[in-house]
Amino acid sequence: MTDAGTLACVQASAATLGLVLDEARARRVAAHLAQIERMAQLLLAAPMGAHAELAGTYAPLAFPSASDTHTCGEDDGP
Repeated sequence: MTDAGTLACVQASAATLGLVLDEARARRVAAHLAQIERMAQLLLAAPMGAHAELAGTYAPLAFPSASDTHTCGEDDGP
C-alpha cells in the first residue's frame, strides 16, 4: 500500500468508527501502520517451512463430568 493509500485507509477507518483524528495524528497512525507492514513483509520473506511454525492449535480439555469432580473438603480416604 502506498503512503497516500495508508493515510486514506486510516482516515476512512477513523470516520467509520467515529474517531476524530487531526491530520498530524492520522499521519502518525499511518506511519506506524507502514512500519508494521514493513516488519510483516520481512517475516513473511524469511525462509521457513511449515514445520517451523511456532503457533499451536488450541484444543480445549474436555469439561469434567459430575462424577469426575472433586468437592473441596471431601474425604480422600486414609
